[in-house]
Amino acid sequence: MIYRGLYEGVLRHVPPEAAHQAGFGLIKAAARIPGGTAAMHAAFAPKDPALHVHALGLDFPGPLGLAAGFDKNARGPLALAALGFSFIEVGTVTARPQPGNPKPRMFRFPDERALVNRMGFNNDGAAAVAARLRVLRAAHPQDAPIIGVNIGKSKVASEDEAIADYVTSAQLVAAVADYVVVNVSSPNTPGLRDLQATEKLLPLLRAVRTALDQASPRRSVPLLVKIAPDLADGDIDAIADFTLGMSLDGIIATNTTISRTGLNDLTKIEEAGPGGLSGAPLKQRSLEVLTRIRARTGDYLTLISAGGIETPDDARERLAAGATLLQAYTAFIYEGPAWPKHIQQSLVASP
Repeated sequence: MIYRGLYEGVLRHVPPEAAHQAGFGLIKAAARIPGGTAAMHAAFAPKDPALHVHALGLDFPGPLGLAAGFDKNARGPLALAALGFSFIEVGTVTARPQPGNPKPRMFRFPDERALVNRMGFNNDGAAAVAARLRVLRAAHPQDAPIIGVNIGKSKVASEDEAIADYVTSAQLVAAVADYVVVNVSSPNTPGLRDLQATEKLLPLLRAVRTALDQASPRRSVPLLVKIAPDLADGDIDAIADFTLGMSLDGIIATNTTISRTGLNDLTKIEEAGPGGLSGAPLKQRSLEVLTRIRARTGDYLTLISAGGIETPDDARERLAAGATLLQAYTAFIYEGPAWPKHIQQSLVASP
């Protein structure tokens, strides 16, 4: 209730990207207070053994994690995990630092519980993020949360250079990532989604797999791919089928959509322009993609469901449809810091 009042009274009237930075700054500031992280963890983090999930060779304290996009540069994984997320996915990071697209590049649709963004993979670069995570793990060898790293293509890299660009990022983050996600599904980097075609995706994933194995020979870093909800069903089937024949550990379904179905204000849609839509309007399609992939892959892959998860019923529905783990972003923006705990606790209480 406190956050809802803050959002309605202040944050809703601040440009979305600035509001995000301010909110994230407050979370990190609270964690920096002596004893702050421990107090947050005691108040919010999932503790019931019934929530535990073993996947990707890792033990997750609960099924709900924070999707990539919130903490692009790995500046607050400890604080975010202390709010009740069972794992944090940082990024998307690219081999080369880049500023992203011109501002404004994030737009709210509060009536529809949605966001449109065209951030364009703004990040400090894979080397800087890897260095930050290395410091974090050295300082917290026993209590660091599970942290995945989402990697994407640098905007300046051509399609012919894409594999080498991803490989560079994979080599840099292999030693500090609990898992790595190949992002070929953001609509905000020109040509990126073309890499989802199986004839391009298969060699890309094989090259990243080899890079991870060479950079981290003592452990096999789990590798996942994140796909778009806008793929045709036949393309989804093709991706699901070939993942069973290679050393891929999982799929994240789904990224944002280029569709504007579910948005009602035509003026605001035009003002927002191109970009990826996240939040409640994505709910049905993300569920459909999840269900389709699970039906084709059986229990062989870890499936992380993302897109439109807002309520305990949404979370239960995804788990029942075959999700191993869940990720959220937009609902966290609208509901605030107590939301992860609410979802996890509700799953304990479910029949």
